[in-house]
Amino acid sequence: MTTRILPAVGDADAARAIVTLLSQLPAAEPAAPVPDATTLLDTLARLAADSIDELPEVVLVHERIGPVPALELIREVALRFPAVGVVLVSSDAGPGLFSAAMDSGARGLIGLPLSYEELAARVQAAAQWSVGVRRHLGGGAAADVFTGPGGRVVTVAGAKGGVGTTFTAVQFALAAAASGRRTALVDLDLQAGDVGSYLDVQFRRSIADLAGIQDISPRVLQDAVYDDASGLALLLAPADGERGEEVDDRAARHIVGALRSRYELVVVDCGTQVTGANAAAVEMADVAVLVTTPDVVAVRAAKRMVRMWERLQVRKAEDTAMVVNRWSKHTEIQPALIEKITKTRATRTPVPAAFKELQAVVDAGRVQDLDNRSTVKQALWTLAGELGLLSTPDTATSSTSPATPGASLAVRASGPVARLRRGREG
Repeated sequence: MTTRILPAVGDADAARAIVTLLSQLPAAEPAAPVPDATTLLDTLARLAADSIDELPEVVLVHERIGPVPALELIREVALRFPAVGVVLVSSDAGPGLFSAAMDSGARGLIGLPLSYEELAARVQAAAQWSVGVRRHLGGGAAADVFTGPGGRVVTVAGAKGGVGTTFTAVQFALAAAASGRRTALVDLDLQAGDVGSYLDVQFRRSIADLAGIQDISPRVLQDAVYDDASGLALLLAPADGERGEEVDDRAARHIVGALRSRYELVVVDCGTQVTGANAAAVEMADVAVLVTTPDVVAVRAAKRMVRMWERLQVRKAEDTAMVVNRWSKHTEIQPALIEKITKTRATRTPVPAAFKELQAVVDAGRVQDLDNRSTVKQALWTLAGELGLLSTPDTATSSTSPATPGASLAVRASGPVARLRRGREG
């Protein structure tokens, strides 16, 4: 049996050494090394989209891979592609790292410098495990594991409070669900989350209940998610704001990764404050949206937010989609000027200032009941199509959707999530 091996190595010299040694293994078929975590996940997702049998049996993850730390990357690969055996390559082969690697889902640990015997043994063991798992999955016993390449993640953040961040996130999620996509809406505004209030939902579970769980199985995830009548799966912020501290960047990455493995689209309301948790979500998102209003205070706040993301290496300005809310043709600050000031990508569809249309549903706490004739709803659902969040981006979503979706605006994450503590110290 031929063993397909995909090395993930950021260092060019280390990559050459690993590939040279792998090529000497019997029946081994090493692929060209991938230089970073994003490329690795994209490559595996592309292969898994065709068939589980197209995935390599073994993935070697070097300790200096980036931008995601090696153990976090192993955890995400193991979660999204459970039929792949992941082996960590590290200069530290002690019991502490071995235990941490196993907890993250690795099938082995290889010490540096590499030796032929150890490499052959670990690769063979991981490959045999992978073959066994695929045989098991092929037998139809995969009901309680995550499979497939996963869905898309879109984050919605606000330049400042009161610009319409949560309302925008909720309408994006409703539009995606109406188009036929299986959609989850996550409230990562951990101290002041209002998604539940906007949708008239109260639920005993929250995202904080998943923070300390190392292995989030589909059953555990389902217990924390509220299935709303609108068709959305809701993961709410904790009712007690102080519990938001339990959700750090690692927990957020783990939770969002689990959700994207179960849903076609995950919409994350990140609020207006930069924390480790929502910075991790923005960094791993396929689409990052920043909401502002066309006034000096909000535009300055948007510029400040974008600069902070860049300093923390969360996301580049040009990879951020700017949504202008409460726009009118009479405002002095137009979307083109906001785009120039913030260096972001302004979306083609601004959201009009028409609060009278919203007042009744906002006062009732049921924004899902907003009339289809509302110009605000039409604009936001059109934006959902423009951003590629709908299942049929070239046609109207359904008879309940007033949108005429535009072209997809695909933006990718760039750079690692820097520790906020380190950023403050710097």
